Amino acid sequence: MINGAHVIIYSKDAEADRAFFKNVLQFPFVDVNKGWLIFALPRSEVAVHPSDENDLHEFHLMTDDLDAEMARLRKAGVACSEPTMQGWGRLTRIKLPGGGEIGLYQPRHARPSNACASRRAMTSGRNVIVSRPSQGCSAACGAEIAIPRIPLNLIRLTPA
Repeated sequence: MINGAHVIIYSKDAEADRAFFKNVLQFPFVDVNKGWLIFALPRSEVAVHPSDENDLHEFHLMTDDLDAEMARLRKAGVACSEPTMQGWGRLTRIKLPGGGEIGLYQPRHARPSNACASRRAMTSGRNVIVSRPSQGCSAACGAEIAIPRIPLNLIRLTPA
């Protein structure tokens, strides 16, 4: 089962861009080897768009309030482009210290993690692992609670 995704941003100044994600965006991270940081991302989604070329990828961050987030970033000295209205939301571009850019937008489209409210139970050894969705996320990204496995013959189901 796929349990995550790993996004790579190539940069002419990776150290400066890592500092940006750590200090300005304040993303949680783990140092895997002497300053080589891997950052946790907020809930995410993937969209596949038609193109005449393969291997073109974009990275956008999302916010519920683009104006407030741009004000916070500008206060931290981050350059943001003038927002534009797209069919899918309001978009600005953030200049990274290494020279690249990433998108930041306030979506107007439905978000899959908001639409899913399912729960799932998996068996793991002697326990049942119940995933509880957090903030409407799918069960895969919710907190997991280990509940001791109870033999089925000891469970009595009653109508709700």
